[in-house]
Amino acid sequence: MEFKPLDPTEQTALAPYFAAQKLHISDFSRAFQFMWHDALKPDFAFAANCLILREYYTGKYYFHYPLSLRGDAGEELAAIAEIEAYCRNTGERLYFTNVPKSRIAALTARYAEAHLTDNRRWRDYLYLAENFKEYPGKVFSGQRNHVRKFAGLYPDWQFFKVSSSNMVAVEAFLKEYEQVQNSKHNYLATEEMKEVFSLLPYLEKLDLFAGALTAGGKIVGLSVGERCGDMVIVHVEKALRGYEGAYPFLAQQFARMFCGEEIRYLNRMDDAGDAGLRKSKLQYHPCEIVSKYNLIPHRPIDGVSQLPLLHAPRLTLREVPEEDAAEYARLAKDVDRNRYWGYDWRTDWNGDGAPENGWFLEGAKEDFKARREMPLGIYWNGALVGETTLHRFGYTAEAEIGVRLLPEYEGRGFAAEAVSAYAEYAFLKLNLDRMEAKCFRENERSRRMLSAAGFRKCGENETYYFFEKTPEM
Repeated sequence: MEFKPLDPTEQTALAPYFAAQKLHISDFSRAFQFMWHDALKPDFAFAANCLILREYYTGKYYFHYPLSLRGDAGEELAAIAEIEAYCRNTGERLYFTNVPKSRIAALTARYAEAHLTDNRRWRDYLYLAENFKEYPGKVFSGQRNHVRKFAGLYPDWQFFKVSSSNMVAVEAFLKEYEQVQNSKHNYLATEEMKEVFSLLPYLEKLDLFAGALTAGGKIVGLSVGERCGDMVIVHVEKALRGYEGAYPFLAQQFARMFCGEEIRYLNRMDDAGDAGLRKSKLQYHPCEIVSKYNLIPHRPIDGVSQLPLLHAPRLTLREVPEEDAAEYARLAKDVDRNRYWGYDWRTDWNGDGAPENGWFLEGAKEDFKARREMPLGIYWNGALVGETTLHRFGYTAEAEIGVRLLPEYEGRGFAAEAVSAYAEYAFLKLNLDRMEAKCFRENERSRRMLSAAGFRKCGENETYYFFEKTPEM
């Protein structure tokens, strides 16, 4: 899976997924990705017939819930598996965002443990589009009164589609509106106005539609929307102060012009935690306040605060102390033998010559601190004879194990004994469901060791034999 930067002006490949989406989430739209591109730095990939968006926020990458072109739940779960594999292979931590409520049960059931949040300020307000066309019934009496008031005060009102022929007047309106927004000294409001201005030249290219409201021949309101499935997302809705009833009148005319019979819903986006905006949105009686969950799956290693102390018939497995740094460095420096370990220390060393012995041990400690690996020294009669580590922790209770020994201790069964002891701990204490291992095809000693430790061959390619072990094996 390869992620590519999202060009906000060129979204042709993404457009079909947004146009067909029925999750009713405003983030899955071309205009949203355009307007918040600088803030979220999105990129995208395709997997299992799904679009996968990824954004960068507060120093972390967040993966959007996969968007299937057909709304197929099976394709979505297949794409999730590919995201998990991508994170496992790259070491990138998995954070999900924009998970629909309808998909939460399936996603949480996938993980043994997960942290779930649903921030109220970012939930979308979803309305029945028909209600905006007439404001029917007692609950909309306030909106009807405002509409009548505006029509009475400005009988020459007009509502028309925005095009290149009237763009200068639209920009003049927005500049007047911007002066009021800037006086609020609100960062989000200021940023939004910048994005609105940048959006105007791309209305047609992004398949958006826009309408402007006039009073006395002057533009006093603007709405910009986008169709996604059976809803229209209202990305922009602005009106000048001092024109009583302008907002409900603008919303009504927009719905009448752009929401045909095939449009069931209007998504008027979130309230960003603004008390006045929240009150206003609730007054239009949403049929749903659309949750957009963040979900963080927990890996078995995430709950480990310190490395374990394990005992085998002949061996002890424990954290390597500072006094064994020299022996640990001897184990790590052997480039030829560590080819089978799968790591060459020279790829990370930027200094001249060879590093001090402590550098190798410090790297192992840092790997555990960052929850990348769980390295344990293998001890026999008090001497360090090798290392075994759990690494490549996945999100469905799996991890890979590796082992390496100093040359003088090979051929005594130490590796199989250490791996067996660590596997028992992993199944009983870390609650792993599967352990994995691999060895080079030419490494016959490693292949026999894994078989002796109870691992079963489960696949191969041109380079490796692959093995697995479960609690039942």
